[in-house]
Amino acid sequence: MAKPLVKICGLSTPETLQAAIEAGVDYVGFVFFERSPRYVSVETAAHLRALMPPAVTPVALLVDAQDAFIDTMIEKVQPGLLQLHGHETPERVAAIKTRTGLPVMKVLSIATADDVAATALYENVADLLMFDAKPPKSMPNALPGGNALSFDWSLIADISLSVPWMLSGGLNPDNVAEAIIRTGASMVDVSSGVESAPGQKDVARMRAFIQAAKG
Repeated sequence: MAKPLVKICGLSTPETLQAAIEAGVDYVGFVFFERSPRYVSVETAAHLRALMPPAVTPVALLVDAQDAFIDTMIEKVQPGLLQLHGHETPERVAAIKTRTGLPVMKVLSIATADDVAATALYENVADLLMFDAKPPKSMPNALPGGNALSFDWSLIADISLSVPWMLSGGLNPDNVAEAIIRTGASMVDVSSGVESAPGQKDVARMRAFIQAAKG
């Protein structure tokens, strides 16, 4: 069985990017959502993108982004994958994919079996899916991702999809190996679980996470 692929989201400095690359990261996420402590400008992301080897895929995290921004960002950053983390409808996902010609990963927020069932709406329009934890109503100001929340992994333990999927939500160096075993995930995503403070990636935790995920 192939080792799981690892995505680290919210990298924002050359130092942490280089550490993640040296540790064996497969995907690096740049957050283009201004309310996030992990936000980077297009210019910063373009600079970081230039430091990345071909084997590592740059991912642009977008939240209900407009076409004009998407066009500018793609021209400057040249991402290999678009991660849609907002309220994008299946029609919007399909339109972005057609417009950009890039593979698209739609994030689905999970709390119940009904949320998992909603994957059917996106399975035929997205190239990949990501399962993340749905913030409770008691967190009205929760960010779209990076909230250190997990969900009941048993909800997706037997899932069968026609597209690849990635597990996210509350993962950290201590639980990622168990999460992979319990869900069968072939790809995992982490952000807050490898930070010392919001937006501050911790090199030791990144290394530990990748080592735990890849065994």
